[in-house]
Amino acid sequence: MMLIDKGVKYFRNLLLFGAMLLLGACYPSEELNVPEKEDETEYTELDEYINDNFVEKYGMVVRYRYRDDFLAPGQRAIPVDVEYVRPMLDFLEKFWIAPFLSVENGEEFFLNHVPAEIVLLGGPVFEGSTQVLGLAEAGASVTLLDVNEIDLEDEEWVYRQLNIIYHEFAHVVHQRYKLPSGFETISPTGYTGPGSWYVLDDNDALERGFVTPYATSQVTEDFAELVSFYTFDPEFQEKYIDQEDDCNDPECELRNEGKNKISQKLASVANHYEKVTGVSLENLRNELQSVLEGE
Repeated sequence: MMLIDKGVKYFRNLLLFGAMLLLGACYPSEELNVPEKEDETEYTELDEYINDNFVEKYGMVVRYRYRDDFLAPGQRAIPVDVEYVRPMLDFLEKFWIAPFLSVENGEEFFLNHVPAEIVLLGGPVFEGSTQVLGLAEAGASVTLLDVNEIDLEDEEWVYRQLNIIYHEFAHVVHQRYKLPSGFETISPTGYTGPGSWYVLDDNDALERGFVTPYATSQVTEDFAELVSFYTFDPEFQEKYIDQEDDCNDPECELRNEGKNKISQKLASVANHYEKVTGVSLENLRNELQSVLEGE
């Protein structure tokens, strides 16, 4: 699964994951695709930490030395600086792994479904004039971008990373256990298709019954975006569920109709998620929000 960003403006709010915007510039070519190859004979203290805390514990390999096969032909990226690898791993343990391990049945689910490989890249991935925001391969490999920009005080960076990892991990659920029954019928006319969702803005998506424009691209992305935003967005209830009072114009009525559809979807997703995984999405959200509030 690949998320792409085309354009010249940032998200209307910091939580949008996937708005596709046309980009006018990219990194200087000499900084891209540095031909650094993974040297299996070079075993460092960082490698030992990864082996002890990720490979042995979770069966999850962390790739931080750049390799050409991380990207598709025509894509370009900046390798991660080694100094940011350990802080990024600490981030994943605190904001992704720990919340799952803290909820009932979460540890069993996590250990049985965790991706086999996490790839770290220093900046965005560019493909022509487009910016790819996240990469994953059928739940087996997840690529995290912008690691060189790690800053826990930067709310946009934090939410973008949480969106990627929780979105991609949510794909495992429908890939293994299918979508909730009837999920795709709640807002069937709102889907745009993979090639045209980027023409929508946040409000367009909300009126259609989706949490982001990217969610309109196809039903599986709708599912993953909903799980992700519900889990990490502290203002999810206010923005996507609570009805606006005193609606006296068509736009307000459309937003309330869209929120009603999102509410129906969330109920369907939460019930299905707990039924097939044993994990309560509400409990998972509460755990993550508790960690975020402690920052």
